[in-house]
Amino acid sequence: MSLSIAILTAEKREHDKDYTNPKPGFGAAPEALLQGFAQLPEVKLHVLSCVRQPVKAPEKISDNIWYHSLVVPKIGWLRTGYQGCIRATRKKLQEIRPDIVHGQGTEHNNALCAIFSGLPNVVTIHGNMAALAQLFRARFGSYHWLTARLENFALGWTAGVFCNSAYTESLVRPRARKTWRVPNPLRHEFFARLPDASRPAVLLNVGVITERKRQLELLDVAKTLHRHGLKFEFQFIGHLIPSDPYGAAFLERIKPLEAAGCARYLGEFGTSELIKRFDAAGALVHFPTEEAFGLVVAESMTRGLKFFGARLGGISDIAKEVPGAELFDPADWSGLTEAIAGWIRQGHPPLPDASAGLMSERYHPEVIARRHVEIYREVLGGNKS
Repeated sequence: MSLSIAILTAEKREHDKDYTNPKPGFGAAPEALLQGFAQLPEVKLHVLSCVRQPVKAPEKISDNIWYHSLVVPKIGWLRTGYQGCIRATRKKLQEIRPDIVHGQGTEHNNALCAIFSGLPNVVTIHGNMAALAQLFRARFGSYHWLTARLENFALGWTAGVFCNSAYTESLVRPRARKTWRVPNPLRHEFFARLPDASRPAVLLNVGVITERKRQLELLDVAKTLHRHGLKFEFQFIGHLIPSDPYGAAFLERIKPLEAAGCARYLGEFGTSELIKRFDAAGALVHFPTEEAFGLVVAESMTRGLKFFGARLGGISDIAKEVPGAELFDPADWSGLTEAIAGWIRQGHPPLPDASAGLMSERYHPEVIARRHVEIYREVLGGNKS
C-alpha cells in the first residue's frame, strides 16, 4: 500500500539568502534521503520548506516527490518561536493530508512545525542543540540558548525521534517518548566507482573553520610533522568567515605552513568538487570536540580514504569495525600525530577495499529510506502496511 509522507526541511537558498537561484537545495543528509525516497515508487513524498522571500519552486523534484515553498515574513521566525512557520506549514499540510509528518532537525523551525501539524509526526536530530548550548555556554536569549529550549519542548511532544548515532540517542532518550537509531544517508554521488590511482600523502580536513572543529590545533599537528622532515600536504576545506576571530587566527597561522608547502586552505566546495578532492587525497583527519554524526567521516571512507579521528559522538559508530580506521582520545594529540607520521612513513596506504562496501551497506540512501518507511508504518500502527 502507498504511503504519503511530508518532510519538513530547511532550504539552502534561505540559509544562503540566495532567493534568485531557480533550484531548491537542502542539507547533505536530507538531500541524500530524498535520493533514497526517489527509488521507492510506493512512497508519495511532499517536501515543505519555509523561506523569507519568494523563490522559484518546481512542482516536483522527482516522479514521486513534490516540493512546496512557504513564504514566511521575518516576524514569523525565531523571535516569535517560529509562529509564522508553524501556521504556514500547518495550513499546507491540511491541504496535502499526508499520513505522517517528519521534521528534519531541531536547529530551526522543522521540529516545531511537525509537532504542531495536527498529524502523526516524528523528528530527526541532526545537531544536538541542547548539548551545543552547554558546550558553548550559551548566553540567555542567544540563538543556542533558545534552540536548546525549543528542542527540549519538541522532543517531548513528537511520537519518536530518529537519532543518527549512539551518542545522539543517549542525549535524546531521556527527553523523548521513543527513539530509533538511524544513521544519516550519504548522497548517491559518493558511491561512484573509486579511482584506480595510488593515493598521495595528502591529508584532508573538511568542515566549517570553527573552534569546535579544532583546525588551529591541527595546524600544530602539521607543523610538528613538517619539523620531522616528512613529505605531505594538509588541505583544509570548509566555510570560513574572515571577520570571525577564529577564522582570522586560522588564516594567519596557516601562512607560514603554506609557504613551507605542507598546508593549504582551499575554500568551500560543492559535492562534485569535494569528491574530486577526496579522490586526490590519502586520508581524512577529523578531530572535533563534539560530533552528533560526522557525515564527512562516512563520505571519506566511502571514497577509500584512510581515517584518523577523535573517539567521540557519531564518529565512533561510523568507524566501528572499519579496517584501518584509527581513533584517539580527543585530548591525545601526540597519539594522533605519531599515527599520521607512521602512515606517511609506510607509504600512506589507503583503507582496504572492503571499507567502501561496508559504507554502502550502512549508509546507502535507499537503505536508509527503506528503514524510514518501516518506522513510519510502526508509528502509524500498521494501518499503512
